[in-house]
Amino acid sequence: MYQRDYILRMIEMLGDLLRAIAGMITRGDFSQANEKLSDAYYFMLRKDSGFFQRIPLNKLTTTLLQDHNYTNDHLEILAELFFTEAELRVAQGNQGDAITYYEKSITLLEFVDKANKTYSADRLEKILQIRNKISEIQKNL
Repeated sequence: MYQRDYILRMIEMLGDLLRAIAGMITRGDFSQANEKLSDAYYFMLRKDSGFFQRIPLNKLTTTLLQDHNYTNDHLEILAELFFTEAELRVAQGNQGDAITYYEKSITLLEFVDKANKTYSADRLEKILQIRNKISEIQKNL
């Protein structure tokens, strides 16, 4: 119970942080957004963003669950970080990197959705949102 409460508090904190980063992106303050996003990876998951960037998409869940003992809650947090990273890349005009981050985010969310026994409309909505964003970017490339 204690661990679950801790994870829920972390998710709330992550939401606040990601909203602040989204504001920085909207204002065009990409440098500060990137810095805060890098801090968020380490604060939430105890690894720097480069660690997660280097994991290939096809090994993402296996590597994190088996080799690093992450939980589905960790994967959901990482999916949100990847989504925000993708949004930053779109704002910076780097569509190719954005697709990579969107794909990693959707891979994690789909895995968590299948693995969790609880229905989450928010998660399914996020998956649909990411699919639409990927489709839109691919149309414009």
